[in-house]
Amino acid sequence: MPVAAGTHAQRRARVSAAKKNLAAEVQQEVAQELERLLGRLQRQTDDLDLEASELAIRAVMHEVGGVLLAKLLNSDCGSSQAAVKCAAGHATTFVDYRSKEITTVVGQVEFRRAYYYCSACGQGVLPRDEALDLVGTSFSPGVRRLMARVGGKESFNEGRVDLEELAGIKVQTKAVERVAEGVGAALEALGQRERQMVINDQRVVPLKSVAKLYVSVDGTGVPVIRRETVGRRGKSPSGEAHTREAKLGCVFTQPGVDQEGRPQRDEASTTYVGAIEPAAAFGWRIYGEAVRRGLRRAAQVIFIGDGAPWVWGIAAEHFPGAIEIVDLYHAREHLADLSKLVYGAASAKAKQWTTARLAQLDEGDVESLLVNLRRLRPTAAQVQEAVRQTISYFENNRERMRYAQFRRQELFVGSGV
Repeated sequence: MPVAAGTHAQRRARVSAAKKNLAAEVQQEVAQELERLLGRLQRQTDDLDLEASELAIRAVMHEVGGVLLAKLLNSDCGSSQAAVKCAAGHATTFVDYRSKEITTVVGQVEFRRAYYYCSACGQGVLPRDEALDLVGTSFSPGVRRLMARVGGKESFNEGRVDLEELAGIKVQTKAVERVAEGVGAALEALGQRERQMVINDQRVVPLKSVAKLYVSVDGTGVPVIRRETVGRRGKSPSGEAHTREAKLGCVFTQPGVDQEGRPQRDEASTTYVGAIEPAAAFGWRIYGEAVRRGLRRAAQVIFIGDGAPWVWGIAAEHFPGAIEIVDLYHAREHLADLSKLVYGAASAKAKQWTTARLAQLDEGDVESLLVNLRRLRPTAAQVQEAVRQTISYFENNRERMRYAQFRRQELFVGSGV
């Protein structure tokens, strides 16, 4: 027993000494970097160039951070005596220590780690890479997160430029693309598993009940690369497609109304889903999100859409019994666009006609609105077809356009998102 205690004390003493040595080395390197920086700044003879100074300070702080991170990573390279097993559970043999250079948020960092070999599988094993989430990549988790973020918000090349400008991280455009798409695929797989669990009732999310839960669905065309449109018809004169329809959905909740009687959205309650996929698949996607947000505990469910048939197909299949509302702003847009075709975009008649029709629409008086639509007698075949389609749109959705009635129920008549 005393021997074991002594051995334990010796181990703690070695670890403590190693930490002190590491701290001393880092402090020395930091002091040297700061001294060099201070010297450069003090040599400025003219007025202080604030932008140049702050960027220089950031660069040095990155260098200091890189030194610190390298010291930490190299403080534990792995043991040549460790009993390491491969993924299949076979014993491995230590081979040597191998270096790896990675891109981190504080710059390029190189470290050494133990490399083992499994003769049964014929594969190398790098436990340190697995522990640090660096298997098969030279980008740190922090850098990958930033690359995925910019890659999901803008073009890959613009993301690369922003990474360098805003964070001082230099990567290739193709690297941003690969990482962003890889992270996106992983998130999508996670989302699919989560939705399947919800759909199969394998998991109950412990959320409080909500008074009113809204589900809103829409679609919009997004530009895509050529290989994404092969074999698809488009709206261009040549018939070639340049976009794909991205289906988007959101879920939010409403606790009540404000002092003026207007519906209020729960702050930060809106969550989103989106995908380029068939309506049938997207229906399960938005349904899974609604269940996760408390669909089964909602006192009232309201479904808001733009009037497209596929939208109301999703409502009928996944949200039966929900109050269905055509987004008022979409309905208004239909009338405004039609008046420009019939009377001319800048004409006083178009403005007068639109104002009168919008008043009828806001009251939910779809019958009077349809009477006025049927009175239109355009001569151009294209405009005649537009009138026919608009009449069909309002006829098919008239019960979803009782906006005055919905307002009396203290409901949103548009998603606003």
